[in-house]
Amino acid sequence: MNVLWIMADQLRWDYLSCYGAKHIDTPNIDHLAARGVLFNRAYVQSPICGPSRMSFYTGRYVRSHGATWNGFPLRVGEPTLGDHLREIGVTSSLVGKTHMRPDEDGMKRLGIDPESTIGALVSQCGFEEYIRDDGTNAATDKNRHAEDYERYLREHGMDGETPWEEWANTSIGPDGEKKSGWFLENAPLPARVPKEYSETAWLTTRGIEFMEEQGNDPWLCHLSYIKPHWPYMAPAPYNDMYSKDDLPPVNRRTGEHTHPLMQAWEKTRICESFSREDVRELVAPVYMGLIKELDDNMGRLFEYLETSGRIKDTMVVFCSDHGDNMGDHWLGEKDLFFDCSARIPLIVYDPRAEADSTRGTITEKLIEGIDLAPTFHEILGGEAKPHVMEGKSLHPLLHGQDVKWRNYCVSEYDYSTRDARQEVNVDQSDARLVMVFDGRWKYIHVELMRPMLFDLKTDPDELHDLGDSAEHLDQINRLRELHFEWARQHHSRITRSPKIIEKMAAGKEPPGIYIAYWDRADAEENGLVAPPHLDQ
Repeated sequence: MNVLWIMADQLRWDYLSCYGAKHIDTPNIDHLAARGVLFNRAYVQSPICGPSRMSFYTGRYVRSHGATWNGFPLRVGEPTLGDHLREIGVTSSLVGKTHMRPDEDGMKRLGIDPESTIGALVSQCGFEEYIRDDGTNAATDKNRHAEDYERYLREHGMDGETPWEEWANTSIGPDGEKKSGWFLENAPLPARVPKEYSETAWLTTRGIEFMEEQGNDPWLCHLSYIKPHWPYMAPAPYNDMYSKDDLPPVNRRTGEHTHPLMQAWEKTRICESFSREDVRELVAPVYMGLIKELDDNMGRLFEYLETSGRIKDTMVVFCSDHGDNMGDHWLGEKDLFFDCSARIPLIVYDPRAEADSTRGTITEKLIEGIDLAPTFHEILGGEAKPHVMEGKSLHPLLHGQDVKWRNYCVSEYDYSTRDARQEVNVDQSDARLVMVFDGRWKYIHVELMRPMLFDLKTDPDELHDLGDSAEHLDQINRLRELHFEWARQHHSRITRSPKIIEKMAAGKEPPGIYIAYWDRADAEENGLVAPPHLDQ
């Protein structure tokens, strides 16, 4: 068995037609859902790229792995999915993006050469690099890892000092001048790069090439796309495939935010920009075009799986690392815990006969991003490691088994680096949020401030914060207790498995250790041999 793990960056769950979207058609992703299981209540461990991905790659909560924000390194020694799979002889390879930052100080402290095999694995979240491309960063960023894509562009006549910036993120305006994709007003213009050479098309091709090179040994391929993440610039015809008339209604109301933190957030530049209707009307159609481009390439990818026969021995998983607020709730980017940001699409196709009973089904079980690592580890032959990976394997749900499941899920957010922190005058050590969601009530712990609370049964659009409602104190207290329950769990006891701990608990003191025995006779009566020097 193999695993093809596809991840799109910043893709909203409700911009896929298999999740009910009426404004866009995604037939190829829909086809995957028709053959697998669609998880309708999947949430990430943090609604931001870096910490979300570090949780996906470790199977651990953000508070456990410690990489709480973009650019915060995953510390040396933190076990990853790639590490677990190597133990059982399975290679996990990367094609695309990780958003990983290496713990350079930690490697230096431990004497690990970053250029060594171990150093490379530590720097790449445990993946073996087939192609790495974190190319949404500025052209001057040393962590872009876009060299392979830029080499590819040069090979096809698209040269320049930074081909990604000059071709994938630049258009030619009506005046004949170059227009940057970083500026929102240019979003509707077509990127200079032709669609067949775009980042999405290129990564699809490289993913297919990877699979073509594999033999009979099991493998995991993490095919990780950059789009539809900003900058919002798409190649023709995707740049103008949709217009403002195709957009769903914006989800927000006047006076929506009553919490002081949310009021501060509204004032940030990104939120003020995306709160403008003209910005949304320009950008959101291009965002949809990037999703359509992704779906078209999924068609090409799935066709390869069919024609090659790989569809028979490969689990295919499609998800995103978080969503995009896109002006909803007066917000831009992907921050915070509204469903447009923290809820993700998750579709799993299992080729085994045991999954036949669940094909084309939808489950409302509460799923966390950390559930994928133990799922992959199990399907590839690994023994469960619940003391390390904090997620739950999805196998029982894929095979239609009635099992006890979690009754709430958790997501975390560190806003210490965000502008809103200064506005509310909170120290960086206290700039943390925790979401607890039980399927109906979404509770958000805000350190030093009142909580937020949303009832998704009566308020599915999350427009009314009940966190200061005296009538809902019972729910606030109940969910606060769930937060405390989660916080009390063991998050760092990872060096001893439950099996070993039980063995230690049932065992006696090591030979030569005599604690709490009165005399030699007492020890011998309890099956101990007296110290041998006593008889010499």
